[in-house]
Amino acid sequence: MGRVEDGTPYRWGQLYAALVAVRGLAKGGRVVPATERETKDATGAPRGTFEAMLPHLGMQILTARQKGGKVAEATETAVADIGRLIPPEHMSRGGLKPPEAAAFRLGYAERTAAYRKAWEDVVD
Repeated sequence: MGRVEDGTPYRWGQLYAALVAVRGLAKGGRVVPATERETKDATGAPRGTFEAMLPHLGMQILTARQKGGKVAEATETAVADIGRLIPPEHMSRGGLKPPEAAAFRLGYAERTAAYRKAWEDVVD
């Protein structure tokens, strides 16, 4: 059995963390972690969540980068992560089973923790 870090749900959780980071950086200049409700919804329909978030990404990038300084630097990193983490294959529309949801949450938590360590001044 492979490591959870090698699995698709884990990567989706990391992608979700990067999208949430850019959203927060654009809105208030800070990464504000997703609520428990938002994360639960994301594990219930990851593709639908990404489809809802991605149309706003361009304006969020512009808004966050224009803030300059650490916010702009953090945005650059998160956007690069998004490009790397979007899977180059079909993403199903179904919800995640409990073990997959746990891997998604782990990916989200670990990516958010990495952002907090790298950008402590701009992460709640």
